[in-house]
Amino acid sequence: MANSSKDIQLIELKDMIAQLNTTIKTLMETMNRQQAENDNLKAELAWFRQKYFGASSERRIVDIAGQLNLFESLPEEEGPVELIEPEVIPAPKKSRKKKPTLAEQFKDIPTRQVKVDTLTDEEKACPICQTQMVPIGTELIRSEIVYTPPKLERIEYMATTYSCQVCKQTEEVPFVKDNGTPALISGSYVSESLLAYIIYRKYGLYIPLYRQEQDFLQMNAPISRTSMAHWIITAGIEYIQPMYDFFHRELLKRRFLMMDETPIQVLKEEDRRAQTKSYLWVVRTGEDGLNSIILYNYTPTRAGENAKQFLRGIEPGFYLMADAYQGYNKVNETKRCCCFAHIRRYLLEAIPKGHEKDYTHPAVQGVLYCNKLFEYERTYKEKGLSYKQIGNRRLKDQKPVIEGFLAWVNQVSPGDSAKLKKAITYIKNRRDFLMTYLEDGRCSLSNYHSKLVMSATYINPFINALFIICTLHNHLSHLIEFKNSIKS
Repeated sequence: MANSSKDIQLIELKDMIAQLNTTIKTLMETMNRQQAENDNLKAELAWFRQKYFGASSERRIVDIAGQLNLFESLPEEEGPVELIEPEVIPAPKKSRKKKPTLAEQFKDIPTRQVKVDTLTDEEKACPICQTQMVPIGTELIRSEIVYTPPKLERIEYMATTYSCQVCKQTEEVPFVKDNGTPALISGSYVSESLLAYIIYRKYGLYIPLYRQEQDFLQMNAPISRTSMAHWIITAGIEYIQPMYDFFHRELLKRRFLMMDETPIQVLKEEDRRAQTKSYLWVVRTGEDGLNSIILYNYTPTRAGENAKQFLRGIEPGFYLMADAYQGYNKVNETKRCCCFAHIRRYLLEAIPKGHEKDYTHPAVQGVLYCNKLFEYERTYKEKGLSYKQIGNRRLKDQKPVIEGFLAWVNQVSPGDSAKLKKAITYIKNRRDFLMTYLEDGRCSLSNYHSKLVMSATYINPFINALFIICTLHNHLSHLIEFKNSIKS
């Protein structure tokens, strides 16, 4: 019985130990999972700090002394690509910056000289013989900047009527009247210079029309905000819309396009709340060596049907560079190109803080692949290669890099990194478009140009172009002729 009792106790102890081991194992798994979540949260926090407080450059040092490169070197006859290397520059000695002179500071504004004449005749008399002294030279004693307020002027154009003096005795005397150039807006007193001034203050200096109305009253000119708004809208319809339609038709003739969209807020839009998102699309021609055409298109929604409608009528088979937004799939019969700048951005965001130079980290390895492609593109431009040469060199240099990149994507393990998982998923979803740009040297590696244009302005493109047109005071008649010619 004693042995049996000890056996029972031993079995109970073994069960207890097994339960404790199971509990410990569960706790360890929970702790590891929580640790991974903490690491992700720390990475997220570091990313947000970098996003809001740090530099936004995506440029990375890709070559470190003593560190092996993931890529093969260029052929010997071409020489290696010059990569960015850290350079230690000794701190310069502190020296006081030389303050520019007034002549240097205001060299681009008109200058006139005023002779000083404040001395009386008695002060100009010689203190010895009382003879009036004569000027023998001048010197600069001071300089000042004078502000001349803007002024309004009413100009009345007087038409001259001509008649023939020889035929004036006949029953039908011929007359001809010189009516001059037409007004900017028919039946309105607004001039090109006045409208340009109003538009610049409204959209360049963000001065609302009601405040401009008050300013004009101070100048004894009762110009109402209603009139100003009417002028802006009418000029946009009469001058900018025909030009916009003309360039739209020209854009649809091109074979390389870039497209991007961004949300904007429109106040007091009919049947819509002010908080509702609207969208501004930018469509521009690619790097095909021809003159660039950049057009904006406003839509109330982000539906891909908007992109399809804007490009309706273009010949099938054109190349379209856009991001991964699914709405662009609505654009049929196009060859989609992938933006490697977007891919690199996702990978950069997946690099934990402090691991930017850790070449064993998968995200850093992915960035290296992208950087290699951009380095090749930079060397092509520096060498001034033709589009045909660029196409051939891409097949030779960059296609193996992309093939290696895809092989790396297939075998890389993101682990518990949510951002790296997101980056890998993004790349895999774009797999079919990664090599499209290799088909033609005029295709772009990234959508950088359209992003740059989109981020540079949120001003209505009609108004922006209208400001430029209105400043061309001496060419109004030519603009009217151009407007009439492109209507067809």
